[in-house]
Amino acid sequence: MAASAEIIQRFKEMVQGSNNIVFFGGAGVSTESGIPDFRSVDGLYNQKYKFPPETILSHTFYMNNPEEFYKFYRDKILSHNAKPNAAHLKLAQLEKEGKLKAVITQNIDGLHQAAGSKNVLELHGTVHKNYCQSCGKFFDAKYMRDYPGVPKCDACGGNIKPAVVLYEESLDMDVMERAVRYISAADMLIIGGTSLVVYPAAGLINYYNGHKLVLINKGSTSADSSADLVIADSIGAVMSQI
Repeated sequence: MAASAEIIQRFKEMVQGSNNIVFFGGAGVSTESGIPDFRSVDGLYNQKYKFPPETILSHTFYMNNPEEFYKFYRDKILSHNAKPNAAHLKLAQLEKEGKLKAVITQNIDGLHQAAGSKNVLELHGTVHKNYCQSCGKFFDAKYMRDYPGVPKCDACGGNIKPAVVLYEESLDMDVMERAVRYISAADMLIIGGTSLVVYPAAGLINYYNGHKLVLINKGSTSADSSADLVIADSIGAVMSQI
């Protein structure tokens, strides 16, 4: 159900009256660019594979079954033709105007940067940075996509690992601390495209001290009751109207 004109107008006024906005987004920001999420009806958790996706995307599975890991990784995680959507573009515009100070994302696709955002905090890493586990040499996503089998370093022959946070791995605490600082100082926090169930990332909302907490998500979240504005609509449709 599309958000009413009244709700959109209220959201627009909140944005116009703010100069220290932080955006925190999840998988729903990227699904409109054709990237599948994990928990929706058509998401990765509900598709059939030899192993469950959460098993494949674990550190243990990566170490023990690299061939199977990379089959899934290339097929479902490395998105070949995804382009930024209206939400990515609007956020980049708000940053350029000096209103938005940071984008904090659970996504690993790099679409915020592709849209022009500069200050992007990637809580779960990125597919665009890959490193040899032996010598540390850097490789881009194209190298990983085109390499047959388990990607090997062209310098030393070591295995290359994506700089993404797998299950069983810890988040980068420097990134988390920066996210906390931005959210704590924000005069407006926009949360979009996330069900707020993945911790510790979802706990970042607790550091917001302001009175302009906006939740934009097609489904309800556990934080709806504490939000100043809840918009049950797609993030792209909403952001394109402000």
